[in-house]
Amino acid sequence: MKISSVLQPENIILDVTATTKAELIDELAQKLNDNGYLSDMEQFKKDIWAREEQVPTEVGFGIAIPHAKSAGVKAPAIIMGRSLSGINYSTESCNLFFMIAVDQHSSSEHLQTLSKISTFLMDELFRAKLILARDREEIVRLFEQAEEQDTAALHSHKKHAGKKIVGVTGCPTGIAHTFMAAESLKNAAQELGVQIKVQTNGSTGVENELTADDIEQADGIVVAADVKVDMSVFGDRKVVQTSVKNGIHHAKDLIEEAIAGKGVAQNQGQSNLKEAKEKTRLKQPKIYSHIMNGVSFMIPFVVAGGILIALSFMFGIHAADPNSPDYNAFAAFLSTAGGSAAFALMVPVLAGYIAYSIADRPGLAPGMIGGMLATLGGSGFLGGMLAGFIAGYSILAIKRLVRGIPDSLQSLSPVLILPLVGSFVTALIMYFVVNTPMAWINVSLQGWLNSLTGTNAILLGALLAGMMASDMGGPINKTASAFGLAMFANQIFEPSAALMVGGMVPPLGIALATTLFKNKFSIEERNAGKAAYVMGASFITEAAIPFAANDPLRIIPANIIGAAIGGGMCMALGISLQAPHGGIFVIPIAASNPLLYILCIAVGSVVTACIIGFLKKPMYSATKQTEDKVDSNPVSPTIKSA
Repeated sequence: MKISSVLQPENIILDVTATTKAELIDELAQKLNDNGYLSDMEQFKKDIWAREEQVPTEVGFGIAIPHAKSAGVKAPAIIMGRSLSGINYSTESCNLFFMIAVDQHSSSEHLQTLSKISTFLMDELFRAKLILARDREEIVRLFEQAEEQDTAALHSHKKHAGKKIVGVTGCPTGIAHTFMAAESLKNAAQELGVQIKVQTNGSTGVENELTADDIEQADGIVVAADVKVDMSVFGDRKVVQTSVKNGIHHAKDLIEEAIAGKGVAQNQGQSNLKEAKEKTRLKQPKIYSHIMNGVSFMIPFVVAGGILIALSFMFGIHAADPNSPDYNAFAAFLSTAGGSAAFALMVPVLAGYIAYSIADRPGLAPGMIGGMLATLGGSGFLGGMLAGFIAGYSILAIKRLVRGIPDSLQSLSPVLILPLVGSFVTALIMYFVVNTPMAWINVSLQGWLNSLTGTNAILLGALLAGMMASDMGGPINKTASAFGLAMFANQIFEPSAALMVGGMVPPLGIALATTLFKNKFSIEERNAGKAAYVMGASFITEAAIPFAANDPLRIIPANIIGAAIGGGMCMALGISLQAPHGGIFVIPIAASNPLLYILCIAVGSVVTACIIGFLKKPMYSATKQTEDKVDSNPVSPTIKSA
């Protein structure tokens, strides 16, 4: 039964005249009687008050639902009343009132329709729309639209009932995107009625690992990852493979594709790369995935090395130098562990795991050897990236060449032939072809950056920070991060400071906006804003993603502008940061001027918050009293049954 059959426009009072609960019940009952829904108004009112005496029918959030089964009702109906100034109902002031009249012989269909309306009222946005509705017809349309959405969700739930899905998610840092994509897939699966198990390849390792039985019993497989995932475990099963970002934003589409069998079998070799791109429309470019895989393995070395070196400065800026009067043995140990050990491994690890992403384990040794040659030859970070690709694709080419060797020699291929020949080819190319021009580029880039002063430095800082804030973990963000890491590897630390500003400002600015401009955010967003303070302070930019996804045209420009201002200030002040990750935990020991650095972050955050507050429209324009009721009731109450 349609809601419009029990909620007619003539049964809606946009501005009730009542000022007390008793007057309200009289006014609503009189309207029902005037419209012909009651056979005995006094009996109906008596039954309404009997229900109120059991338990008052206010349900929180400024709503009251007086209702009764009564012999005085001719036909089931609902009458709605609205009071923008509020009426003290029992224990709280209410703005929306729904009097439900049900006759003693109503069918279960009538009762289900009436209870459905009650469930719609638990949606905060829906209630806000009722408060702001301009006429009775708009209110009826709001209920009809809610019913249509509910029906669509119900049908989609039945569509894939009984199906099973498995998934894998993973991002370069393994902190936020990994688990956000997993949660998004789970929510979409629940909506579609699909059973799901998601393996997360996070920063602490693999969790909820898929078993052979899980994969065998699954009706579809989704891999949403920007890092290398072992696809051999899926055998000849079709896999829908995409980026972790699409796992967050298009989870439902991915599950639909997997169940429909639109994935690609991963064991069919290179000949199917074109088909993979055609069948998986959300596919992430392979080169990006290989680079991000290398970066994800390199980041722990960068962070650990940077923090160890920063700790050595606590004993004095020259405390690690044996020739300095400030020399301290423990500071020298920290500097050696961070610089000579951790930093020395950065580029080889980057190159090794780029090659691993391309050619699996046979590519690891050639890639690391090529990365070490890049370090020794002066081509640094950029040379290491090239070394990874050279090693990876060299191994793939060698694999094709050795396919025809006798079976007796095949067992030597992964442990001898591939790593030996691959290392030789990679080393040859790096030593005689890559290192000289790349070293020149590296030196030129360092010289240019070191020469930047004034306006040029400000523009570079603004550009880097703005890129960090633009897509919050996406390709533009990662491009800026890669540049910063390259400079960090070459002992240029100012870009790292600007980049961290760009990563911290979006979540901190949004969190501040949810505090300063509460009426422009939902309860869920305000609660998420509290978590964004902590995540932003920890340099986890991904905390800003849910807000940007909900309102990209306002949030993203605000993020970019605030971050660019903070990053420009940072470079203008010449602040350096010798730890490219860690947020507030490393600033006191790694920033050249911690107080000024925190000021840059604060200014950028305030700018972002103010822009958001200016651009976003209020969610509520009714009385502040309604909003305060919402704030004081963060959990939706259960509507009491008749």
